[in-house]
This record gives sequence, structure tokens and C-alpha cells, in this order.
Amino acid sequence: MKDAERLALLKIDLQLMTNAFDDYLLALLGAAREMIAREGARLTESAEDEQLLRMYAAYLYRKRAEDKPDMPRMLRWALNNRIFSGKAREDDAAR
Repeated sequence: MKDAERLALLKIDLQLMTNAFDDYLLALLGAAREMIAREGARLTESAEDEQLLRMYAAYLYRKRAEDKPDMPRMLRWALNNRIFSGKAREDDAAR
């Protein structure tokens, strides 16, 4: 998926109709990718990983408006599942 497609889907999720925040949202997508990688997940082009990337970027966008923004449970759950499934695949490949 290309950045333009990711951006369009992220804007739908955030219910943004203008292009005023496009540069910021693209930066958030990049930051989300790096933060997910730092947690230990290697993203692929799968629909599930694309959704995880957009969910994380949307969380980063929304948390700036909150006082103490905890990561939503569904996002933490999805991120943990992605990390653990990646580790399991690595273990299977090493056997």
C-alpha cells in the first residue's frame, strides 16, 4: 500500500475532510512505523499490519488532545499479538 492510500484511510478513521493536516498525518504514519518496530514487530504489507499502522497513527493524533492519554486496550492487544506472532514465526523458522 502506498502512503497516499494509507493517508486517505487514516483521514477517514479520524473523520478529517481537508488536506490541512496531510503532512502531519504522514509524519505520524512514519513515527508509528518506527515505534512499532522499536517494540519488536516487523510490519509486512498485510492488511492486518496496515490496519495496525493506521490504528497506531490515529492514536498518536488523538493523544495530543488528551491530558493523560493511555494507549487504547485494543491497540495494545493488537500490537502485542503482532509482536508475539512474529516471534513465533521466527522460532518456527529457526527449527
